[in-house]
Amino acid sequence: MAELTEELSLVKAEEPAVAGTDGKAKAQPKPAAPSAAQPKTAATSPLDVPTGTPTVIVDDLHIIYRVYGAASDAEKGNAVNALTRILRRQGRPQMKEVHAVKGVSFVAYHGDAIGIVGRNGSGKSTLLRAIAGLLPPHAGAVYTDGQPSLLGVNAALMRELTGERNIVLGCYAMGMTPAEVKDKYQEIVDFSGIDEFVQLPMSTYSSGMGARLRFAISSAKTHDVLLIDEALATGDREFRKKSEQRIRKIREEAGTVFLVAHDLRVIEETCNRVIWLHKGKIKMDGDPKEVLAAYNKG
Repeated sequence: MAELTEELSLVKAEEPAVAGTDGKAKAQPKPAAPSAAQPKTAATSPLDVPTGTPTVIVDDLHIIYRVYGAASDAEKGNAVNALTRILRRQGRPQMKEVHAVKGVSFVAYHGDAIGIVGRNGSGKSTLLRAIAGLLPPHAGAVYTDGQPSLLGVNAALMRELTGERNIVLGCYAMGMTPAEVKDKYQEIVDFSGIDEFVQLPMSTYSSGMGARLRFAISSAKTHDVLLIDEALATGDREFRKKSEQRIRKIREEAGTVFLVAHDLRVIEETCNRVIWLHKGKIKMDGDPKEVLAAYNKG
């Protein structure tokens, strides 16, 4: 916590003032520094190496799910056990807690594209939802500069509406003006590759078409923090290539991207940093090639 406090104080410290032409004091701009995270193991925190302007600070984050009815085989939710509890005047089955994220801490910076890898159940999607503000921390905190956007949340598509209406509503949901929507409409259609299907209801789309349209809508606007969970797993090779180029463009425009994908090739070619989660904890954080090599061995 002391390291986080020091990091925040360095970021928020005012620069020396200089006199402007109008006689008023103006803040000296900070020189931008390239983002280059050094490889970290679980024993070393990435908070030790500030490299630029932070966009996301995760401080000792814990996320706990509470699940009812799964305490034991005798208490599982079936008709016989339910009737037995009624006759015995027993309450609902014992609650079970699932500790999905355990004390995760890191700092993300402007221009970072951070890949998050780990086995199923390691807490990857839970971490993204916590950064997006969709899951309240059980302990710790998440600080963000700007509004995080989880892919598919701001561009939630409605199956009853056409692709055209979904594009318009999705863009409005992200705060775009009518003029911006008109300017981006054809680009979104072309990028998603749905072509003439844009005039048909979403219920006629395949799952891959829907995923491509979500990505096209969500990435049409430059986000402060864009969170992508397995969106690049769908689509053909050409679409994945376009998606990787779009992520690089977002990075160049000073955004921050978090990417969860099981395709490690996409992670290595797209991201400048990788966080390896294992059983809810950070096992390694650093250069993609080094972290992915260790992850493959592990």
